[in-house]
Amino acid sequence: MNNYVDYILEQAKNLLAIDSPSGYTAEVTAYLLEEYKRLGYKARLTGKGGVLADLGGEGEAILLAAHVDTLGGMVAEVKGDGRLRITNIGGMNANNAEAENVRIRTYDGACYDGTLQLIDASIHVNGKYSDTARSWDTVEVVIDEPVSSKEDVEKLGIMTGNFVCFDPRTTITSSGYIKSRFLDDKLSTAILLGYAKYLKDEHITLPRKIYQHITVFEEVGHGGCGSVPEGTVEFLSVDMGCVGNGLACTEREVSICVKDSAGPYSYQTVTGLIRAAKENGIGFAADVYPFYGSDADAALRAGYDLRHGLIGPGVYASHGYERSHKDGVENTLKLLAAYIG
Repeated sequence: MNNYVDYILEQAKNLLAIDSPSGYTAEVTAYLLEEYKRLGYKARLTGKGGVLADLGGEGEAILLAAHVDTLGGMVAEVKGDGRLRITNIGGMNANNAEAENVRIRTYDGACYDGTLQLIDASIHVNGKYSDTARSWDTVEVVIDEPVSSKEDVEKLGIMTGNFVCFDPRTTITSSGYIKSRFLDDKLSTAILLGYAKYLKDEHITLPRKIYQHITVFEEVGHGGCGSVPEGTVEFLSVDMGCVGNGLACTEREVSICVKDSAGPYSYQTVTGLIRAAKENGIGFAADVYPFYGSDADAALRAGYDLRHGLIGPGVYASHGYERSHKDGVENTLKLLAAYIG
C-alpha cells in the first residue's frame, strides 16, 4: 500500500493548499472533479456544490463520505481604523487562531494578505496582553496593505461577507508525521481518492455498488443531509479520528467510532469494521467521541434510512494545528479495502 500512501499524501498537500472554508469551495471541488476524471471515474457536482463520484459495482450501495470544507472566518465589520472584525465559520477557535496568517477573498476575485491578531497586540504596549481572554470580539485581522481607515479598506474591495482563509502551514516530517490545519477532513478526502485509485489500479472486482461523496458543508452541520444515491443502504463517513485524554486511538491508527454526540453508530457496521480490522492485522482503536458529529449523523437526521459508521486516521489537536501520521493513513486505507473490497 506504500505507493498509494504516497499518492494520498501528495493529494492531501494539494488539497490543503486550496482555500475552502464552508461556503467557499468551488476551487477545491473543481480540482476534485478533474482528479476523479484523471483516475477514470464519473463524478459530478451536487446541487450544494459537493462532488459525487460513481466508483462502479452493482447491488446494494455503500456511500463513502469525506468533507473538503474547512473552518475559517468571514468579515463581519470593516472597522474605522482599517482593521477587520470577523465571525468564525464552523468551530474555528480564536484561542488557537491568533497570530495566524490569513487571506481575505473579495467578491471581485481579489485576494489580500493579513494576520489575525489580538487587538493591541504589542506586548510592550498592552499591559493586559496576558490577561485578555481570546474571543472573536478581542481579536482582529490586520491587513497587509497601507490602510488606516474604513474608507481605505473599502477602496480595496474588502467588505462584510468576504471570506477569511487561514494558512494551513502543512508539513510532513521525516518520521512520517503530518502537521497542518484542516487535516479534518482533507486528509481523509485524499484517502478516498487513494482508495479510488487502488480499486482502479488493482482491477478490484467490486462486491457491491460504491459511491463517494465529498461534501462541502460538514463543518456547519448539513454536509451529508442530501445527495444520497438511490439504492444506498450504508453510509460510512471517513473523517478524522479523535486523539486525546480518555481515548485509545493515536495518530498511527485508524479510529472506529462507536458513539458520538448523536448516539451510537450502527451495530452491524461497527461490528463489521472491527472484525475486518482484527482479521487483517490492521492497527485500530474503538472510541467514543464526546463532542463530535459526522456527515453520517447528518444523513440520518435528514431522514435517510441507512446503516451508518465513522472511521478515520487518528488526528491530534482537532480544530487547531492538527497532527496525524502516515501509518494512520495506511491503516484507514487498509480498513476500507478489508471492509468493502
